[in-house]
Amino acid sequence: MSLQSAGEARTIVLTGGTSGIGFAAATAILRDEHGPWHLVLPVRDAARGRQTVESLTSAAASGNTAEAMTMDLSSLESVRTFAAELTSRATSETLPPVHALVCNAGVQMGTNLIHTADGFESTFAINHLGHFALVNALLPVLSAPARVVVTSSDTHDPALKLGPAPAWSSADALARGELAVPAKPDNAFVAGQRRYSTSKLANLYFTYALARRLPEGVTANAFNPGMVPGTALGRSLPAPVRFISSHVFPRLTWLLRRVVSPNVNSAAESGAALAWLVTAPELADTTGRYFDGRAETRSSEESYDTARAEQLWSGSQRLTGARV
Repeated sequence: MSLQSAGEARTIVLTGGTSGIGFAAATAILRDEHGPWHLVLPVRDAARGRQTVESLTSAAASGNTAEAMTMDLSSLESVRTFAAELTSRATSETLPPVHALVCNAGVQMGTNLIHTADGFESTFAINHLGHFALVNALLPVLSAPARVVVTSSDTHDPALKLGPAPAWSSADALARGELAVPAKPDNAFVAGQRRYSTSKLANLYFTYALARRLPEGVTANAFNPGMVPGTALGRSLPAPVRFISSHVFPRLTWLLRRVVSPNVNSAAESGAALAWLVTAPELADTTGRYFDGRAETRSSEESYDTARAEQLWSGSQRLTGARV
């Protein structure tokens, strides 16, 4: 693949870019004229990655390019291998300078309590630990101006009453799939939803702790896409729920906005907002903030617990072997 020279183009690494919000964000980035951008999509399935790149580049603005590289967020070994390859290419200047790391991929595991090959509960492992390991491994190639963007969710905020509230526990307990005591009476489905909202709270603790550690000119912000019907996020949900989420809700966005929340968006709408957060020049100095779409807002009161954030950071370091 022919790339722009390292002095001209800038690289954006985007997880979860083969579908849903991530694909929409990738599309918007490659149509953006603030570049030239080189988009790297870490993917589990190489064939799907190639197909996604072909689709994206067919509509890209002149000078913008994309490629897929193999990585599985559920495997720390895979994350380390990807990070090592990307670092080697960045330091040898065969890859344009890294402008942004976008931690967008996420899963909801439905009623299943599944553990990864590393022994971690999958929701916490993929939504938090994999991204924690990825960002920490790639921090050395993030030189100012650069940014990290983490996709969270408004389900982390109990005040919004959008589902089972987080039940925070230690990093070690969450890695085992163990929620705090208030979640004990949950049935399997509710417990799965609560593990998801808890992982989204972890995304915020991570973002805020990271922002406190980054050097000047490198930023970290969190993003809430709102409710986005029809994405692959719920692919592990029970079949009836998955069918409604994938085929019914996308046709009833107007009703969901009236009955559930005004913050119900299409993938294209949320993806464009995420792309803006990644590329907008006016956000170069904005860090440690939470964006609801394009609007800066406050996350839940619980999310500003610095002691918890630091405990999660140290626990995540130990679990992933991250050095930073």
